[in-house]
Formats: sequence, C-alpha cells, structure tokens
Amino acid sequence: MSQTNVQAGQIVLPANEELTGKEGLLVKIVNDSTVAKFALPDAVTDLALFILTDGDEAGNSVAALPMSPDRNVRIRLSGACIPGDVLVPADIDGTMDGMVKVLPSVAGTYRGIAIAEEVGVDGQLVRARPALIGYITVV
Repeated sequence: MSQTNVQAGQIVLPANEELTGKEGLLVKIVNDSTVAKFALPDAVTDLALFILTDGDEAGNSVAALPMSPDRNVRIRLSGACIPGDVLVPADIDGTMDGMVKVLPSVAGTYRGIAIAEEVGVDGQLVRARPALIGYITVV
C-alpha cells in the first residue's frame, strides 16, 4: 500500500495556546474547530508524545518532534535523575505542565515515556531515550 501526504521528522502546526519559550516540553495534538494544533497537556494521562522544538504565540506556527525510540531527545526535567531512570509526565499544576520526572516510589499508576541517558537536575533539558513503556503501577 502506498503512503501519500505523509511526512517524517518535525511537524509544524499552529499553537493552540501561548507556547513561547516552552521548547523542550511535551505537547499534544488537539482539535480546534477541525484544525490540528499543538497544546500543553491538561492531564498526566494526555498523549503528549511530541517535544516542542520551536514555540510561539497562540495561532502562530510552532514545531514539535514526535518521540521515537530510534533517536534520543532532550526533555525539560522536574526534579533530578540519573542514567537509567524511567521518566514519566510530571504533575499538571500550571508550572510543570509538559515536563517529565522520575518514576515515583509513591503508590499509583504512571506512564513511562522515556529512559534518562544522563544525570539531570531540575529544569534541565535532560537527554533521554523515548521508550513509550506504557502504564506502570507502583504498589
């Protein structure tokens, strides 16, 4: 079967909200009156599987890179990590939206999306390998 009208690499879409200076954060594709746009996640369960690479104001074009295990990416980190840590979406609270954090030891269900490849500190664009592990239940 032939694939037509498809692309590899970065995707350029309008911003659904203010994304200026948000590079390195996870974003998702949302529907805005049948137009695909990028937005920050509203919940840790959102499928925010793109890394914003070029942010801008709402309505303007922005670019994001789909997460793929064939290449590492840099994602904005909340907290600290060491190589091999499983990274999960950070809590949605207005300040950490789109960031990742280390898989907590607190009971709950989390979605593993990447593995840290280096030591990372709070706010850093940490190098990680997308793994899309899926849901992990900590008891």
